[in-house]
Amino acid sequence: MAIEILIVWLVIGAVAGWLAGQIMKGGGFGLVGNIVVGIAGAVVGGWLLPRLGVLILGGILGEILNAVIGACLVLFVLQLVKR
Repeated sequence: MAIEILIVWLVIGAVAGWLAGQIMKGGGFGLVGNIVVGIAGAVVGGWLLPRLGVLILGGILGEILNAVIGACLVLFVLQLVKR
């Protein structure tokens, strides 16, 4: 894997994690936490959304939206487990 791809994953993860934290009112994870939540959300969104028949825009914007939706799902499940 090229270093550029890794950097893009980290940036998308950070943006998606931050946006999901703002949407779900669960912000405050810090940079590393946002990256972890964002990357986990990208994996969940990338796996789940096509199975539900949801197709999002292509390119970087589509990847960020996909990761944000997945990260929101991850945060929702984490909030359920936390209670």
